[in-house]
Amino acid sequence: MTKIALITGATSGIGKATAIKLAENGYDLIICGRRAEKLEELKSTLAENIKTYSLIFDVRDRKEVELQLNSLPNDWKNIDVLVNSAGNAHGLSTIDNGDIEDWDAMIDGNVKGLLYVSKAVIPQMVERKKGHIINLSSVAGKQTYANGAVYCASKKAVEAISEGMRLDLTQHGIKITNIAPGAVATEFSEVRFKGDTERAQKVYEGYDPLLAEDIAHFIAYAVNAPDRVTIADVTIYAKSQSAPTMIYKK
Repeated sequence: MTKIALITGATSGIGKATAIKLAENGYDLIICGRRAEKLEELKSTLAENIKTYSLIFDVRDRKEVELQLNSLPNDWKNIDVLVNSAGNAHGLSTIDNGDIEDWDAMIDGNVKGLLYVSKAVIPQMVERKKGHIINLSSVAGKQTYANGAVYCASKKAVEAISEGMRLDLTQHGIKITNIAPGAVATEFSEVRFKGDTERAQKVYEGYDPLLAEDIAHFIAYAVNAPDRVTIADVTIYAKSQSAPTMIYKK
């Protein structure tokens, strides 16, 4: 029987790359995001032999998350894999100069949004005694860096939630995988720098950063591993990176 994967943040970056990779692996997909046109664009690139279902919502909106996920047709409700990829970084400043709206965006998206989606999906996994949840953390969740206190805090929360999920849900046959990527060349920096493309591009100059496809490849490995195997927690750096803020540039 074909498995179903639900992916948040599927309109760009790691979420989009994961959708493409899991489609290649034969998964039917529920692709979620805020931008309808981007979801339609993604659909056109997916393997033709798989089925797709689109849900348009912002993970930060609890009522909309519940409404959209509860609206799934019966034949889409048994989700085998949940990939919590939606997330964001807004601003880069010292804590005393931080923008509270930026803080809200990061906490609401990276932490509360992940919880909202998971809360809607987990009950049927518990009932069926199977499932796999992939949470996208960050190396920022492993080590706090200057000017990123709230973003780092939000990703440390993802680490704690992943650990807590594993403690609570393993008894129900549900696997939890926490993935902490290092520097990945996506729209991440452009969002953080409020659309300053030039500044965002400089983040990735002088070395070869990870690509979204690299993380997607690992996610595919984790969800396709033998049933006896759980990849619990992994950190993925670019070859030139040795710590969250230590990158050796040419």
